[in-house]
Amino acid sequence: MVKHSERYLEFWRERHLCTLTTLRPDGSPHVVPVGVTYDAEAGLARVITSGTSAKARHVGAAGAEGARVAVCQVDGRRWATLEGRARVRTEPDRVAEAVRRYAERYQRTPRPNPARVVLEIEVERTLGNG
Repeated sequence: MVKHSERYLEFWRERHLCTLTTLRPDGSPHVVPVGVTYDAEAGLARVITSGTSAKARHVGAAGAEGARVAVCQVDGRRWATLEGRARVRTEPDRVAEAVRRYAERYQRTPRPNPARVVLEIEVERTLGNG
């Protein structure tokens, strides 16, 4: 488990729009805005999305090994990046937990989406000054 300052963790609890960077099949970066939640104790970042989205397809194409990704947030001079391996999860309990955490951080429940999946990122490296 990566150790963080309380300031860094608080930054990940505040409401901030983030970016997710995945790699396309040709190796070029695909960067999109997303909501991210970070569970530092579990070492997991979570992104909810439709299973048909490009980001889910990019991650899914990596198979069981997972895809190398990064999520980042910025607020003025404060910034934080989480890097790791992402996997597409479809299990209802995992998706529900990700939706619960999203609603808590972003203070809104996402619209129903029967195609929703969660990209679970096993965080391997953290950067920033959040």
